[in-house]
Amino acid sequence: MRRVSPGACREAGVGLSAGDQVIEVRDLTKRYGELVAVEAITFTVARGEVFGILGPNGAGKTTTLEMVEGLRKPDGGTIAVDGLPVWPDPAPVKRRIGVQLQATALFEYQKLWEIIYVFGSSYGLRRSRNECVALLDRVGLHDKADAYVRELSGGQAQRLSIALALVNDPVVTFLDEPTTGLDPRARRALWDVIREINRTGTTVVLTTHYMEEAERLCERVAVMDLGRIMALDTPRALINRLGAEATITFTLSDPVPLATLCALEGATDCHAAEEEGYTVVATDAQRTVVSLLDMAARDGLTVRNLDVKGADLEDVFLHMTGRKLADDEDGSSAGEGAEAGRARRRRSRFGLGRRRA
Repeated sequence: MRRVSPGACREAGVGLSAGDQVIEVRDLTKRYGELVAVEAITFTVARGEVFGILGPNGAGKTTTLEMVEGLRKPDGGTIAVDGLPVWPDPAPVKRRIGVQLQATALFEYQKLWEIIYVFGSSYGLRRSRNECVALLDRVGLHDKADAYVRELSGGQAQRLSIALALVNDPVVTFLDEPTTGLDPRARRALWDVIREINRTGTTVVLTTHYMEEAERLCERVAVMDLGRIMALDTPRALINRLGAEATITFTLSDPVPLATLCALEGATDCHAAEEEGYTVVATDAQRTVVSLLDMAARDGLTVRNLDVKGADLEDVFLHMTGRKLADDEDGSSAGEGAEAGRARRRRSRFGLGRRRA
């Protein structure tokens, strides 16, 4: 009988019952002194879906995953995975999940199939060489079974880390920014690997700060910033919620008040940046561009670098936070740690002179 995954059921419009929630998180909180790294977040993950947590570095994505994985103890809230509470004893849950961390230290002169064997033995599994090679084949590394770790490219090393996360046939696989540092071609190749893992019925939870990655892979996305979930829905629903079909970016020969741009026909929102000019979110791109050009001609201005693109998750984040996701991609300014950068943004956003408790 052909196996149908819950993800396929959702695509076909079949509803899932509450019992199909493989992860349940309620009021999850983590503090470091006065800094609230994760602030009372709540979400569920359906069995068999690809669930994404989207946000800039320092938003609290990794801290959230580490608490759900049983690696970091929360200060408040509850977590259940596959019906089991993660805390106070995370050991039973750890046996049921697979984890790919942002960085993995491996023996450089160990063959790939041997590494699979060693990781499997930590779960009490004694896999044959053929079984180890079969797992490598799942992530596109069949021809690298006898290669050493030091011989792998960045994309191949990421594939290996995902294979290690699958060694115990997990109910849920957690991927923490799995494509960071990869070139576009390697990134897209890894997307295919993640899709294939999910097609076999494995639930995938991933964090990312790439909008396209979240849109392409995830059935639902939690948009996270400053330790909180700002919104949670399907990528398309989040985009549609903007009430916009496009974003228009441009520069002008002379500055104008934002109110003038927000008053353009069809405009629903507008933002300015010193180096990047202006961004206008529009319900009717053609009508808004014509209105912009008319305004410029009337006021003796020149429009330069005009670009029109469909609305995406970048626009969702910009609308919710007033800044682009890429603005905080480094997590902080030079010489500043990610948590300090998050605290700085909290103080700036809330007008506080000290870290927010």
